[in-house]
Amino acid sequence: MYRFLLTPRWWGINVFVLLAIPFCIFMGSWQLSRFEDRIQDHRTASEQAAAAKTAAARPLAELLPVDKRTSGRQTTATGRYDSGRQLLVPDRELDDRRGFYVLTMLRTDGGKALPVVRGWLPGTADAAKVPAPPTGEVTVTGALQASESPGSNGVSAAGGLPAGQTGAISSAALVNLVPYDVYNAWITLTKTDSGMKAVPATAAQGTGLDLKAFQNLGYTGEWFVFAGFVVFMWFRLLRREAEFARDAELGILPPETDAKGEIDANGEAEARFETEAKG
Repeated sequence: MYRFLLTPRWWGINVFVLLAIPFCIFMGSWQLSRFEDRIQDHRTASEQAAAAKTAAARPLAELLPVDKRTSGRQTTATGRYDSGRQLLVPDRELDDRRGFYVLTMLRTDGGKALPVVRGWLPGTADAAKVPAPPTGEVTVTGALQASESPGSNGVSAAGGLPAGQTGAISSAALVNLVPYDVYNAWITLTKTDSGMKAVPATAAQGTGLDLKAFQNLGYTGEWFVFAGFVVFMWFRLLRREAEFARDAELGILPPETDAKGEIDANGEAEARFETEAKG
């Protein structure tokens, strides 16, 4: 009854199944490992954020470049605020309220400028609401952050902002707004003044349980479902072919009909076979 398994057609089906099942299992396992890695990154980032609040601040140069390990760490920098280069970052939420960040460039002794978020104010971005930065040489302390990219961490991807505003805090965006080099990093002050609220540090990109993490989990389920579907279809085809072979041996099928019961030796349609079988 199962001699049809030795036909070239079934050899091809069997080889496909033998390759498809381990491939689906491998891809599902890989997606699951990606989800587990994101969970571990999220746990590590949470522990790091908690430790950073009590750890001593370190000089900026010791923590650059910003990566998953140094993001959120407390750092210090010394320089002078450029009061003429104060920018507003609109459409930023804090405590479920919409407002804007006050971003001021700190000119350091190294020649570069460090973007410093001095605080957050509620309402529409308005330069008239912004307090002037301290004068003279200052030493600031805050959480180190990596340059933002549009579409992440609430950063707006909209362009065409008024003069004196920027949508993202990044060296790529600021280099066109200031006449000097900018660090590829920024800090948010731990303590603010003039009624502004301190902006909490955010986790480094790729370390949170975001949509991408749950996409990995969804893809895991899909690949395992595909593997099960391949097995189901193989057994279904096998059962169907075996039933036709058994019917042929019992003489239920006409001699001129092949095992699939689709077309007879004269090339007639399947409808004729059904009529003859019922007769």
